[in-house]
Amino acid sequence: MLPTISPLEVSNHNTLASLWIAIDDVVYDFTEFAPTHPGGLTVLLQHAGRDGTAAYKAVHSPSLLKSTLPVSKNLGRLSSPLPPSSALPTSSRNNPPKPPLSSLISVNDFRLAAHTFLPPKTLAFISSAATDCHTHRRNNSTYSDITLRPRVLVDVSAPVSLATTILGQPVSTPIFVSPTSLGKTVHPEGELEIARACKDLAGVAQIVSTSASFSVADVVQASAAHNPPPQPGNDSNTTTTPPIFLQLYVDKHAPTTEALLRSLTSPSSSGADDDDDDDDDAPPPPSKIKAVFLTVDAPVPGKREADERTPSSSSSSTTQTLTPMATQLSPSPLSSSSDDPKGAALGRLMASYISPALTYSHTLPWLRSLLPPSVPLVIKGIQTAADARRAVEAGVDGIVVSNHGGRSLDTVPASVLVLLELQRCCPEVFDRVEVFVEGGVERGVDVFKGLCLGARGVGVGRGVLYGLGYGREGVKKVLEILNDELVTTMKMCGVTRLDELHPGLLNTRAVDHLVPESMSEEHPYAKWRRSKI
Repeated sequence: MLPTISPLEVSNHNTLASLWIAIDDVVYDFTEFAPTHPGGLTVLLQHAGRDGTAAYKAVHSPSLLKSTLPVSKNLGRLSSPLPPSSALPTSSRNNPPKPPLSSLISVNDFRLAAHTFLPPKTLAFISSAATDCHTHRRNNSTYSDITLRPRVLVDVSAPVSLATTILGQPVSTPIFVSPTSLGKTVHPEGELEIARACKDLAGVAQIVSTSASFSVADVVQASAAHNPPPQPGNDSNTTTTPPIFLQLYVDKHAPTTEALLRSLTSPSSSGADDDDDDDDDAPPPPSKIKAVFLTVDAPVPGKREADERTPSSSSSSTTQTLTPMATQLSPSPLSSSSDDPKGAALGRLMASYISPALTYSHTLPWLRSLLPPSVPLVIKGIQTAADARRAVEAGVDGIVVSNHGGRSLDTVPASVLVLLELQRCCPEVFDRVEVFVEGGVERGVDVFKGLCLGARGVGVGRGVLYGLGYGREGVKKVLEILNDELVTTMKMCGVTRLDELHPGLLNTRAVDHLVPESMSEEHPYAKWRRSKI
């Protein structure tokens, strides 16, 4: 039984040397954790020796304390209430009312609406991209340069089913939710609301980031516990549980990654009864996650200037949000993030835990050894045909053509151009693994083009976050809009089934000159003369 602690004793521990905070009437010792707090020390000192419950719940998942602080830091229960801390994360501006959800009819509408109510720092984190944002813009504009070649006088009266599979998992649409970080900065329920929306739509695949506001275990539980409203025409009252995948950033401290994967894939993580030995031939319980997507296109943080320029106040909820699946170290452990001379980028601050030492020869075999055979391994961040072929030869189960939404390195090719490069230089990749694409997708017609060029699924990231500003219903509507636009495009082009989509429905001549003709590492005419510097 926990000891009781008086409010007076708690109030005496309000310095760096001894920093206690009460949350839900339980007193925690943050002294050792404080120097590594991603939001800096300032916000913790504001609540030191006081009740920080309201501030904590405004930005953190309930399970975060358990996953961040060891049990020994749980000191006891308050003998009587403490006065609440006055330094709560509140908005400093009077936001106008949100545009009605019913008035939003496109993904771009959601983006514009988000600018009316999301905090500036949250908007900067979501919308920012690397340096001059050329790749970010071209990810979308290149889709527009690829034109359609519709077929007419085709009977398209049959209903269109978008149902397919992704990595062997049944899904209701080839559109999947790309991984994004810090969903709780947009909505208190963050990635949990996204999971509920995916289940409402009869099974949309969701990839949860290592840097999400909630752990994958929390997201899986939220999805399992959610009961979608009855769907018209569904008399069976059955619901499809959508697959949930993990987007993995490998931690600099390898045992942390090993522990994370074990917690999500080991039999004990699925609630199996370890004492039941009656049936040795019974299949192992399913993994919490259905695949691991290893991110490889961000070995170091990109320079996202909009995120750097937008300051974070010490009371801003966006600077206080931790990620329960990632260890994070502040660039300057003895100061707040606002003291960083490089700027105030959340993306750079969060990425400090990510290992820059990944290799084909070591990382992939190591990860494969940690995963059950039933859990596919996918490489996310392929940007050349050469890497696509090398990934396939290394034995992965899938690849994601992606440039991190233009957030890592500017002037790399648009994702859809890399999809064309694979078709030109290594088309056998499409026969050996499942290929996915993300980046710049804002319309159902963009999804259509990605599928025509061989993608098994097409990911949407920023659009889902903008929808999250309206909670589950907003995410659901964003995905419904994209599905409806995809169906309309298919019928306009004379097809009613996903297996009828093919490259001949597109004219890519406007961008073909941008697609490399070989996988050679050499430039076609410029010669490499090693510098003597």
